[in-house]
Amino acid sequence: MTFQASDLPDKSRTVCFSGHRPEKLPSRGDDRSQVIRVLKSILYKAVLDSMGEGYNCFITGLARGVDLWAGEIVLELKAQGEDIKLVAAVPYKEHGKSFRNDEKFTFGNILLKADEVVYVSEAYSKGCMQRRNEYMVDRSGKLIAVVSDYRSGTGATIRYAQQKGIVTRIIDAGKLDEQIASIGSAENINYGSFIT
Repeated sequence: MTFQASDLPDKSRTVCFSGHRPEKLPSRGDDRSQVIRVLKSILYKAVLDSMGEGYNCFITGLARGVDLWAGEIVLELKAQGEDIKLVAAVPYKEHGKSFRNDEKFTFGNILLKADEVVYVSEAYSKGCMQRRNEYMVDRSGKLIAVVSDYRSGTGATIRYAQQKGIVTRIIDAGKLDEQIASIGSAENINYGSFIT
């Protein structure tokens, strides 16, 4: 379903996500790696914490990696009976056609189960991803971002959110990867130390 800005949930109770694609994450986003399992746990906790703060609507931009993981987390919590909404902000109509395997399934599942689907642009263009990111931030009171490289679309989204004055929670994937590598295990890691 496509809807108008006036139909959107309360901005002050809405969270959007931004994060890198798998190839820009530690272990190239491999779900079997310890660092990615921990990263997903921290993302899950960030969503739960947001719900505890009164946020009840979540917007995913449907990029491979963090956006899809965040969408899955919200859908899982909805399936457990949580009274929350998921909005899928698709950057352009053909987005997702090139996804493969699990990512293609996850993308389709999110589109199918999202409470609302918005196509930000009709067709692909050089700036359509940035427009999608700004669309999400402009309709949110909080951003949860997973970043290891600030010279990226995620870095630009973080800067935009900070300029707009919305609450910004940053999960530092690079710092997490370094800490796990230095101690050889995730057992004694304080998850909260990676969210700023």
